[in-house]
Amino acid sequence: MSVAAEPDTSPVVITAMRRRHLPGVLRIEKQVYPRPWTLGLYLGELALPTTRHYVVARIEGTVVGYGGVMLTLDEGHVTTVAVEPGLHRHKIGTRLLLVLVERAVARGATALTLEVRVSNRAAQELYRRFGFAPAGVRKNYYPETGEDALVMWAHDVDGPEYARRLATIEAGLPSPLVVQA
Repeated sequence: MSVAAEPDTSPVVITAMRRRHLPGVLRIEKQVYPRPWTLGLYLGELALPTTRHYVVARIEGTVVGYGGVMLTLDEGHVTTVAVEPGLHRHKIGTRLLLVLVERAVARGATALTLEVRVSNRAAQELYRRFGFAPAGVRKNYYPETGEDALVMWAHDVDGPEYARRLATIEAGLPSPLVVQA
């Protein structure tokens, strides 16, 4: 990680993922996933702006995290959230998820779902703070390891109670949420 400043004191800027961000995204992807997505897969996702929304987190211009959501009718499916391993536990994933949820709701989502490795307790904790609850298990979902996926759902994400939850999460950030167009 080439960012010199601490993530708790330097602004973390969330912006729409662009082609120019993909080298940084792929660098992190290779660090955090045993079977990383390819450049072609990301290009394909970015080519579907009506049903996909991807964002990156940057510190001092360097990509330090990213996430995406796929939209189908009134449901959003969080496709990926990843953060530079050396920057875990600095609320970068929280910032990414706040923006993804906000964008999904703005596009008509009333519920959100995702899959997470059963062994990834830290991610499950993050998702639970956002109101995601376990709904099932997909056996052997991750073919590279044979690990199961926990399926989680958050319902009524377009309602006032959920908006209050998001406001509380955002208020707990160590610095203001900075989102650029």
